[in-house]
Amino acid sequence: MKTIGVLAFQGDVREHLASVEAAGAKSIEVRTAAELASIDGLILPGGESTTISKLARIFELFDPLKSAIANGMPTFGTCAGLILLADRILDGIEGQETFGGLDVTVRRNAFGHQTESFETNLAFKGIEGPDMVAAFIRAPIIEQVGVEAEVLATLSTGAVVAVRQNSILGISFHPEVTDENRVHRFFIDSMVSA
Repeated sequence: MKTIGVLAFQGDVREHLASVEAAGAKSIEVRTAAELASIDGLILPGGESTTISKLARIFELFDPLKSAIANGMPTFGTCAGLILLADRILDGIEGQETFGGLDVTVRRNAFGHQTESFETNLAFKGIEGPDMVAAFIRAPIIEQVGVEAEVLATLSTGAVVAVRQNSILGISFHPEVTDENRVHRFFIDSMVSA
């Protein structure tokens, strides 16, 4: 059984742990380099991207995370996690850092404030069955996709909301809050176990 770590500084940690277990893998919280070294795949949860990156610096995990991702650690980022995986950010705060790895440009809070959060049905390339219910909460949008990244999902407007690049998966929405475990299963089956 594969072990999936959830970066546990801030955000939807418990929900992701539950989704990983529901998808058939073992889940653990990750806050240290030793915990990072013990996992087969990593989830960067939603939350506040600047807070997560600052806490990673404080807990001396920023560089080990950046290195693990660069060296092929299967990594899945949702919402703020997508921002943390993007090579380029629009509307970031001055000096905002990312772990990088996804050849994309992401715009923070592209849909506006919390009050403009919404749910919609979404088809996802590589996931069979009915469209999933996708929750967008202060979500980013992927404005530019580099040649290495593959688009997996778009909104009806054409806006890109999910991409894959090698062992990295980044999405704008929150499957963990709608009990949509198929995205976690897709990550585990096609990127961690492959």
